[in-house]
Amino acid sequence: MVASLITDVTEFDSWLSLPFVLLTLFQIWMFIHAIRNREYIWAAFIFFFSVFSAVFYYFIVYRNSGSASQGFELPGAAKRKRIKELEAQIHHLDNAVHHFQLGDIYFRQGKFQKAETCYRAALERDPKDIDARAHLGQSLLRLKRAAEARPLLEGVCAEDPKHDYGYSMMALAETLTALGEQNAALEIWQQVTSNHSYARAKVQLAELYLAKNQPDLARVEIKDVIHDDAHAPAFQRKRDRVWVRRAKSLSRKVPA
Repeated sequence: MVASLITDVTEFDSWLSLPFVLLTLFQIWMFIHAIRNREYIWAAFIFFFSVFSAVFYYFIVYRNSGSASQGFELPGAAKRKRIKELEAQIHHLDNAVHHFQLGDIYFRQGKFQKAETCYRAALERDPKDIDARAHLGQSLLRLKRAAEARPLLEGVCAEDPKHDYGYSMMALAETLTALGEQNAALEIWQQVTSNHSYARAKVQLAELYLAKNQPDLARVEIKDVIHDDAHAPAFQRKRDRVWVRRAKSLSRKVPA
């Protein structure tokens, strides 16, 4: 990439072509983004090969890195084809499962109002569905309607504290924090971190420790997050990047 840029700079006429300039800037932009997000293999392809590598990176990685639900993922992939399939199945069968699955896709895309509509439709058809109740609670929380989310999430966690591998419990802790109930939230975060090593839980637990003027306890959680990230596989680093950044920011506020 650098060699081609040097060559092209010496050819003044090439810089008169606006498309060439835009493509070059786009390639540099994708290269910097890949480095900042530790996508080193992609960065190498973008650096040594053509702008086509940057285009592939944009569609495969970049467009999926800024989801509104980043750090709050639910299992499942958001695909337009799958949405169409589910809409067709809902039209013909109209059962709770398909409404729920469509809600999960919208959640993953950060379209929480659409997700809420789907989860409520699923619960109209199956009011006892624990997954639909949990995910509806999470959607309401992201819509800043914590008071509505609370009874749903409390019911789910009372029924199954390990639901969704601890994700429902984390959502309940975030709900309590949003409602200003720090002590109750702290207890739940401690329960989550005793069973899981989620960066999402450790960072928010550290934030509560700092709010309670307990920097020593906060420091332990922050160091765990940063240390685990250094040895985590790529998919986990991508999932946790928002929390790792928060942990690094917190580390500058906690005395060594």
